Amino acid sequence: MNLLESLEHLLYNVVSVATFVLEAISVLCIMVGLVKTTQLWLQLQRHYRGKMFPFNQVRLAFGSWLALALEFQLGADILATTITPTNQDLIRLGMVAVIRTFLNYFLGKEMETELALERERLEQERMAAESLG
Repeated sequence: MNLLESLEHLLYNVVSVATFVLEAISVLCIMVGLVKTTQLWLQLQRHYRGKMFPFNQVRLAFGSWLALALEFQLGADILATTITPTNQDLIRLGMVAVIRTFLNYFLGKEMETELALERERLEQERMAAESLG
């Protein structure tokens, strides 16, 4: 086996391990996100009994974890296409990139909206407190 074949074999092994690690981190992000979002949901359930429940807050929390998982999945797919760039791999890479882009865009928009609503609510509370005092 010549040097080039040895380097190619080494690259294949390194990329395979790195791809596996990135995919494992992606799965871990989803699992951690599920646990954290469930904890948030339980906290909010106790706090908002009988009041309007903030579903968007829970959805945005989990969506952020999904976006993070997609980032790692995209990295894994990019690495995988460097060693075996089949049409199926390239299509998958493109699909993950599009999904990630849309998810991040809409999450960002929803987070901006939630932040604006929270600021407005805090301002109303401040004004109500000032009018009483």
